[in-house]
Amino acid sequence: MFTDARSKKLVLVAHCVLNQNSISDGTADYPGSIKEVVSLLLQSQCGIVQMPCPELHCLGLDRGDVHGAERPVVVENTRIRDSMRRRPAVRALRVLVRSLVYQIDEYLRHGFTVLGIVGINRSPSCGVNTTSMSNREVEGQGIFIEELRKELEKRNVHTEWIGIKAADTEKTLLSIQDLLSRRRNSRIPGANPRQRR
Repeated sequence: MFTDARSKKLVLVAHCVLNQNSISDGTADYPGSIKEVVSLLLQSQCGIVQMPCPELHCLGLDRGDVHGAERPVVVENTRIRDSMRRRPAVRALRVLVRSLVYQIDEYLRHGFTVLGIVGINRSPSCGVNTTSMSNREVEGQGIFIEELRKELEKRNVHTEWIGIKAADTEKTLLSIQDLLSRRRNSRIPGANPRQRR
């Protein structure tokens, strides 16, 4: 099964890597996609899985405040993080995580390799190494990444996690190249994610 031309290798990327139009007002570094990252991923011939934008799904494009761009980024990000912790957003976030975990389970069940998950550092939702809290950038994970990681760990699914910043092109490309060169399998031998639902 699945013995055609597909590489059976995947990288999951934060939504805004492919669609900068989705991010909070005042924070886009590119008009469309983070083109250098997308180009590198395309050259690697791995599949690119665009994760959902949790903030867009939970709070809307304006993140619930049309004046968001008037505040410093980390201040607005802290407001967004606080909004994402409210009950309606938490419920919507869990639905997104479950849907994404189902996709990952399906790929792994059929012998595909998830090379890694790429988040956006400083993001209140998709930060991997840093996030925004208390009006500053701090070490830690965004709310979506935190929930996704917990769900994958419950299923004994392990993969590489990297956080990038669109404005730091050189460091970002080195991180992506390193991820692609490792080609680690995201599943522990013998683990069956489907049995852990």
